Amino acid sequence: MASATGTDRRPSMTRTLWDSSVGKKTIMAVSGLIMLLYLVAHMVGNLKIFFGSGEFNRYAHWLRTMGEPVLHYEWALWLLRLVLVAAVVLHAVSAYQLSRRDIRARPVAYVHKRPRASYATRTMRWGGIILGLFIVWHILDLTTGTVHSGGFQPGHPYQNVVDTFSTWYGNVIYIVAVVALGFHVRHGFWSAAQTLGAGNAARDRLLRTLADILALALTVGFVSVPVAVMTGAVS
Repeated sequence: MASATGTDRRPSMTRTLWDSSVGKKTIMAVSGLIMLLYLVAHMVGNLKIFFGSGEFNRYAHWLRTMGEPVLHYEWALWLLRLVLVAAVVLHAVSAYQLSRRDIRARPVAYVHKRPRASYATRTMRWGGIILGLFIVWHILDLTTGTVHSGGFQPGHPYQNVVDTFSTWYGNVIYIVAVVALGFHVRHGFWSAAQTLGAGNAARDRLLRTLADILALALTVGFVSVPVAVMTGAVS
């Protein structure tokens, strides 16, 4: 018989999912795929810069008016931002807790004092840290204009992008982050497919190839913008 205080109440399904390693991996996989869909759409939008300032600025304006008249100005954009923030937080917290759980589960004694993590593990760990720092800088640079280099102009995203990539440090920060993103997507997509049960012996090669294509396409697509500014193709 359950106690009158309710202390014997079984945990909810949500809590059980969150507390389990399988649940955390599933949350990481789903949140990672949400961010991947956003990245593909974001890259396609970025490539509009090659069609001139008018096209790029109209695209940026549309992001704020999409959903009208059903939704008010910027409502859809803020909903998208909230979903992305939730995905990033859940992804990062799950990754950190899984890492800590893995460390605690290791045997105490090792032949070497500091066992080397696998290449994929190191890439995902450091790539995640780099991307987290980059997201903060990217928002402060091109959304709020707090750290923008050339006199931030609200409503003129084309010129703001050109200003950012007209500095050597803006290019270095962006390109390093995009390369880290490519490695993160390459391993993360395949890992998410395994977690969600999409992978098997017959499909592994296809999934790995698809992961390589996605990682390469995102890397080239994002890097092409700063390269175009540096070479004068976009000015």
